[in-house]
Amino acid sequence: MLIDYHTHHVRCGHASGELEEYVKRGIEIGLTQLGLSDHMPLLHVDPQTYWPEMAMPMEELPRYVEECLHLKEKYKDQIDIRVGLEGDYIEGYESEIEAIIKAYPWDYVIGSVHFLGEWDISDFRQIAGWEGKDIYEVYTQYYEAVKKAARTGLYDYLGHLDMIKRFGYVPDRDTWELEKAALDTVKECGLAIELNASGLRHPCKEMFPSRRMLEYCHKVGIPVTLGSDAHQPERLGQYLDEARSLLKMIGFNEIATFHARNRQLVTF
Repeated sequence: MLIDYHTHHVRCGHASGELEEYVKRGIEIGLTQLGLSDHMPLLHVDPQTYWPEMAMPMEELPRYVEECLHLKEKYKDQIDIRVGLEGDYIEGYESEIEAIIKAYPWDYVIGSVHFLGEWDISDFRQIAGWEGKDIYEVYTQYYEAVKKAARTGLYDYLGHLDMIKRFGYVPDRDTWELEKAALDTVKECGLAIELNASGLRHPCKEMFPSRRMLEYCHKVGIPVTLGSDAHQPERLGQYLDEARSLLKMIGFNEIATFHARNRQLVTF
């Protein structure tokens, strides 16, 4: 069972490759299931005046879903395509997010925190936002947003849970209590998380989340799925061998898959 549930495509503006290129690449590398999961359109900032190339325009969303469903049918005998969305959690915009989620036949929706207010902490162009800030306080704000995302009931799993570490900004004190509280909320809300392998190619040089967070997930029974967060077709599946090895080393023998918003654990 080889899966990759986290992928991005040319529509989002900061990735390359058409959806069909990802499908063909998934077949080439032997994926059992391929999740198509582009970014939800921006809701809380004006796309015309904000940083460019952040997410697909709202008018592209129905076209994205239509193309996903077309490819799912076209390649059904070669690969199992799951139609997803990475739905940014934006505090105060829960009803708008819910409307998007309810409008389309998703197999799964990833809940990800990229924004703290109008600051996208995942955008390399915005790292100046760290200047003058108490790093621990930023981490605190971030994990509070993660907990709020989990409690909305809008998502099937949470993406790159400790992505706040992406650019190597680390507090001078331990953040475990913040991480544990976020994971406890994930558990209480019955959600899964993803092991997002893309951290290995970023300054933090570590997958999202950390091994200690994964070990806690195993201890308390939080399911885990897998994603490369590929933004180019050639990166589909990147580092997922390492991700599966890490999960097995910790003791996982099942991964979470999703169909029509229902979770199923499968042996890997």
